[in-house]
Amino acid sequence: CPRLGGCLPHNVTTTAVDDFAKELITCDGLSAKTVHDILVVLHGILDYVASRCSDALPTVKISYPKQERREMRVLSREEQAHFTAYLLTDTDRCRFGVLLMLLSGIRIGGLCALKWENVDLREGTIRISATLQRLSRTEAEHESCTRIVISTPKSETSARTIPLTEHAAALCKRFAVSDPAAYVLTGTEHCMEPRVLQYRIQKYTRDCGLEGVHAHTLRHTFATRAVEVGFEIKSLSEILGHAGTSITLERYVHSSMELKRANMNKLTAAGL
Repeated sequence: CPRLGGCLPHNVTTTAVDDFAKELITCDGLSAKTVHDILVVLHGILDYVASRCSDALPTVKISYPKQERREMRVLSREEQAHFTAYLLTDTDRCRFGVLLMLLSGIRIGGLCALKWENVDLREGTIRISATLQRLSRTEAEHESCTRIVISTPKSETSARTIPLTEHAAALCKRFAVSDPAAYVLTGTEHCMEPRVLQYRIQKYTRDCGLEGVHAHTLRHTFATRAVEVGFEIKSLSEILGHAGTSITLERYVHSSMELKRANMNKLTAAGL
């Protein structure tokens, strides 16, 4: 809406969809990734209409915009050590939460929704069963244009149990509260919003002199460190909550120069 909302099924053609995509990019200024996601939804709608319609509908070929492949920012080992030392100084619940992201690869929405009832201190695990996000309201009568929504993770694989390292488990024991309904980030029944946590991360990284770092950087850094130490890729994929290992390898694993050099040295060791 409004461009295609009033169209009848037989009026949705390849040309109409191409024009729609171009307008989203040129007129609305949306990114190629966002337009791609919109077209995926449109494709699903057209498939559904075709399955319910007895009349023959025109074949629509959707051309998805090309997305620039940008290298994700990953903390070097030195940067990670510096950032970790900062978070361990005067550690409060928020700094503890940021460090937990770095040590487990948990998404920001999953961390904000995490309650102590989902933390097993005896087994040293955390259960990701919900995600928290602020979404736009569609009801016109509401004055506030957004609302907090806590829902199940976006896929079955996103709901998962993550085993913690000894260090992470010890930090959880340090900040644990008796109320199982309390949120990990606040220690109370009131949650912390993702954008508030993102602001905190920006402050922390700015204090450490780190540039271009946000919440997802911590997740990518965790995945990269795991590969560097020889993590089995299937286990890593499940810990990150991916549907398959291809997503883990293509999007979340970034080979550092140290790892590349170590692999090249294997050739030397083999006499090649």
